[in-house]
Amino acid sequence: MNYKEIIEEVYEIVRSKENKGHIASYIPELASADPDNFAIHISTIDNYKFGIGNFLEKFSIQSIAKILSLSLAYKIVGEKLWERLGVEPSGTAFNSLSQLELDNGIPRNPFVNSGALVICDILLSLSKNAKEDFLEFGRSVSYNHQLNFSSRIADSEKSAGYRNVALCNFIKSYGNIINEPADVLDFYYCICSLEMNCQNYQTHFFIWPMMILEQAAISRF
Repeated sequence: MNYKEIIEEVYEIVRSKENKGHIASYIPELASADPDNFAIHISTIDNYKFGIGNFLEKFSIQSIAKILSLSLAYKIVGEKLWERLGVEPSGTAFNSLSQLELDNGIPRNPFVNSGALVICDILLSLSKNAKEDFLEFGRSVSYNHQLNFSSRIADSEKSAGYRNVALCNFIKSYGNIINEPADVLDFYYCICSLEMNCQNYQTHFFIWPMMILEQAAISRF
């Protein structure tokens, strides 16, 4: 199969379509993203790699980083993780406050914002330098030793993160956040600002975390 020809054809077809989307603006810094950036990259199991477009352009992976933080937390504490988190679909928005009240401060799952905040709290409690430990973990699973946070993105998220502030303090009121909310939020904004490009993200990023999460799913269910 000629992957290069297929990808080039798909790229040109999609590229020619009218862009009806809108740049995300809920984080001010994201609003400055170039709407013309577009890329496709493939890495096969036999180590064939091909990219087209802006596949080397860095971007903050935002909530995708929740896969990494959950994987690291589960790797360290295992099943104890689920004493503070659920494993069910939320049924409400990713940043919902109302469900937290019904569930007494226990987030429905690790991928809604409230769940990710609890994961960040757990990692902060386990490490004297959670940011560096998280970066080291991210670098190891992405095979990218240049992987880093974007202080520009993190600061921008912090400037507009009022709902996350409310979530973190609300969970704290139920005793499910141990550390200071300001510290938890600072760590959360950092992990969301993690920058990758399509090539290093797509090549290695999911393999090892997915093995950990598969183990977690088997043991949980």
